[in-house]
Amino acid sequence: MTAAIIARGLRKRYGDVQAVDGVDLEVGTGEFFGILGPNGAGKTTTMEMIEGLRQPDAGEARLLGTPSWPRNRALLRRIGVQLQASAFFEKLSAREQIRTFASLYGVGDDRADAMLETVGLTEKAGTREDRLSGGQAQRLSIACALVHDPELVFLDEPTTGLDPQARRNLWDLLREINSAGRTVVLTTHYMDEAETLCDRVAVMDAGRVLRVGPPRELVAELGVDSLEDVFLRLTGQEWRE
Repeated sequence: MTAAIIARGLRKRYGDVQAVDGVDLEVGTGEFFGILGPNGAGKTTTMEMIEGLRQPDAGEARLLGTPSWPRNRALLRRIGVQLQASAFFEKLSAREQIRTFASLYGVGDDRADAMLETVGLTEKAGTREDRLSGGQAQRLSIACALVHDPELVFLDEPTTGLDPQARRNLWDLLREINSAGRTVVLTTHYMDEAETLCDRVAVMDAGRVLRVGPPRELVAELGVDSLEDVFLRLTGQEWRE
């Protein structure tokens, strides 16, 4: 399988805290890959360095064969990023939001409106973003990340704070995104999400990757019953969301 992402030796320190401590990862083209770990595991910092949003203290990441740092405008057009905290333009409707994002990539209004339909927001097109529900805002954020039809999509804890039904609806959307041929990288601290969506996961804690593999294979390899048990076996700690 051709690698969409290759990361080697990524490190990042903030003061006395070693947030990321020598992370190596490889993600195949078309794969749905999860970075799994509790809050504070280093997932977001790892993702930001891979995306090229944050400069590593050491190591390198390559996306689609190209170094992600320093930032490369040509590469930015090939990736889509949905951040943990969505940042929208104030006082714009859902339609105005996504059309504005589309214009930054030279994408027309027709494509923007089609993405609203893809994420199930056509009926909310005229609604301001601050009046959308949490699940609707997450869908809009994902639509904005996809409007330029990227090959590689990064999603940072996209279902945090959503009710169970909204989470399942979003899972369906993420499956569709991946089924369309896109490589998807997801960070999550929900075990069921990783088991349901991901071809492979990297289990992280304290800034390090502890193990990588398909969820079922990790469970079988360690002779346990669930991913929570995998984490307990690897770290000696109970899972904490």
